[in-house]
Amino acid sequence: MRDLRVCEVVKTLDAGGVEVLLVERLRRAPRVNKDYTVVCLQASTGELVEQLRASGITVVDLSSNARPLAYLHLVRTVHRLAPDVLNAHSPTPAAVLWPFARIARRRPVLVSTVHYCRRPSTVRFGRLTAAVSLLLDYLVRRLDDRTVAVSSQVASSPSVRGARHLLTRVHGVDVIGQRSWAMRAGTVRRQFDVPEGAFLVVCVANFRPEKNHALLVRAAAEVLLARPDALFLLAGDGPLREGIVRETERRGLEGRVRVLGPVRQARRLVAAADLLVLSSHYEGLPVVVMEALAAGVPVVSTEVGGIPELVSSGWNGILTEPGSPEALAAGILKAMEPSMHRRLRSGAAAGSESVEMAGTAEWFEHLYEELAAARRA
Repeated sequence: MRDLRVCEVVKTLDAGGVEVLLVERLRRAPRVNKDYTVVCLQASTGELVEQLRASGITVVDLSSNARPLAYLHLVRTVHRLAPDVLNAHSPTPAAVLWPFARIARRRPVLVSTVHYCRRPSTVRFGRLTAAVSLLLDYLVRRLDDRTVAVSSQVASSPSVRGARHLLTRVHGVDVIGQRSWAMRAGTVRRQFDVPEGAFLVVCVANFRPEKNHALLVRAAAEVLLARPDALFLLAGDGPLREGIVRETERRGLEGRVRVLGPVRQARRLVAAADLLVLSSHYEGLPVVVMEALAAGVPVVSTEVGGIPELVSSGWNGILTEPGSPEALAAGILKAMEPSMHRRLRSGAAAGSESVEMAGTAEWFEHLYEELAAARRA
């Protein structure tokens, strides 16, 4: 019996959470009688491509093809691969692929993994853009054989409206790897020039509107007035990065709020932190939160998306009101109190096993096998 051919389609392979989740899962997939291929429209960093290929997974990078030609090449590539299972991690590639896949002579099982909560009332979309996006989501969901939401918040959001067979599976990260980085926290902190005795607050998020870095900078300014020993390191890339750099300079925070840009293996910086902070307008289930908890690092975050499924205020972190720099600053300062910080660190470490990726890798393996077998029957 030939190997089961699985094709995972992702829009980009860069440092974003969707891509990291996919790579971490595939690296841990048993791959017994499985042949995996990842197809991406753009690979903006070679780090994830290298990790996949080192694990024996084929990567097809369509970056050299200008859009919309890239989508034409995407259809041709998937047709040539003739997978048994096709899993798309973005609605746009799925919207292009699904109509062709459903009429193919050897029709694959169509799976969508949904990583985001789309809420037009909180996202800076124009009304027309939001409406088109929601319609696209709905049409894709109707064509899915299975729709997998990465959190219960995602499963109840407009992003999965129309799904005929909806499953929820919280993903995870490499817990052992994060614990290893945590043991080397001192070395990592020296690499990033963190002064001895500094309370290190880290944010790893691409500089996009939904991440709301401007709110974080305002909160950091308040925190630093009360705790000048705090140091904020912001890692990531994106179109708003230079604007945030200018904002830190305008507020006189340079040196104490450092915008690092993209950081290779940013999970090591998370593991070396005293606190992870997110200020997002909306989220799905952020990988960086799971990386922090895996390393025993508490989280202070706005209460959005699937984050409350992982973070419990007063146990392993503190959740704050979205959109309020005062609330975020108060949450950070509370988490910095010595007794509270010890308590939160203990809670984060105690729950680290709940974010292990290995179980999710096996779950997808079984799902693919069951769906393929049902299609052949």
